Amino acid sequence: MNNELLTKTKMSEIVGWSEANGRRWVKHFKDCIPTVTSKNKVMYTSESLRIMMFLKKMNEAGLTIPEIKKIIDIEGIPKNEKEELRLIEKYRQDPIHNEFDEKIKGTIPSTGEMMIPYLEIIKDGEAYSASEITEELVEYFKLGEEQRLMKYENTSDIIFLSRVRSVRYSLKKENYIEEVNKLTYKITNEGQELLNESSSEIKEEIEELEKVVDPLTIVKEKLTDLTNELADNLLKQLRNVHWVKFEDIVVELLTEMGYGDGQVTQRTNDEGLDGVIKEDKLGLDNIYVQAKRYAANNSVGRDVVQSFSGALDGKGARKGVFITTSYFTEGAKKYAERLESKKIILIDGIELSKLMVAHNVGVDINHTFVVKAIDYDYFKDE
Repeated sequence: MNNELLTKTKMSEIVGWSEANGRRWVKHFKDCIPTVTSKNKVMYTSESLRIMMFLKKMNEAGLTIPEIKKIIDIEGIPKNEKEELRLIEKYRQDPIHNEFDEKIKGTIPSTGEMMIPYLEIIKDGEAYSASEITEELVEYFKLGEEQRLMKYENTSDIIFLSRVRSVRYSLKKENYIEEVNKLTYKITNEGQELLNESSSEIKEEIEELEKVVDPLTIVKEKLTDLTNELADNLLKQLRNVHWVKFEDIVVELLTEMGYGDGQVTQRTNDEGLDGVIKEDKLGLDNIYVQAKRYAANNSVGRDVVQSFSGALDGKGARKGVFITTSYFTEGAKKYAERLESKKIILIDGIELSKLMVAHNVGVDINHTFVVKAIDYDYFKDE
């Protein structure tokens, strides 16, 4: 990459996103993407482009914007291609990790179990990045992929990362570690002294540390509750909108999610939808969409999904998205999973409403809360 300055449009084009999609990602990650001002215009550098490409790779690995934000909060922005590849492989999403499993959750170390190992990892007094410490904790506890990536039920929060964040907050608040740079930590004298205490004293202190709660954790839990309530109310609205409006909503959502330019291909009052998302400007690769606006108790069975699959064959298509405001039967899910010549994604009512909330379709911002943090670069010598 050279030192040429790029506009937001040009940068999006190089990355492979539409202008609208690129603008959306820049907006969400503006704190991570460097800018310069040239002739009174905001421009982007080769480093900006590298970070945008990294974000796209993370998205292609199955991660959503909120998930990527949480990972960056824990790990920071990778400094080179090697670090990028490590993070992409570490957090790459596999369907197996999307299903909550109580047994797997029980094998993930608790915050109390991680307190002392966290300090042991940095006891030499050197500064360590958050990602380095997290990786060492994974090695220390011999965690597999399922343990590292398992999410809490009905949320996008990764259990292990959430607990690491809580450990870090507690140790920092009680002055056992200090943040010497953004997402970079070292042990304090108090931390060293704690490691030298007797096992009984360490146990007592860990019990106290576990009581320390990050205010952000409480805020996020309440926001999750509000989001779930909003999604429930949104789903009720979806089940009552006119079928024409429903068609427009579904296509708008998929377009906002960055899959390309969408359009409704026909208007027939059958409470279904035939839409197409053009993944490129020439329409060389299309995603076909069908939706069923059903009541909550009216399921979509295997026969309906199989019929949609046949319609895709008629168009010579390999990609399809089937959306319903109700739910899919197990037979329908298994049929879609076993397809080999094409890929059909099934989105039920609950997921549909949550996607609309996440991508600001059909919702307005009610309140905005800003949480500020130290700008470590501000205090550096010129």
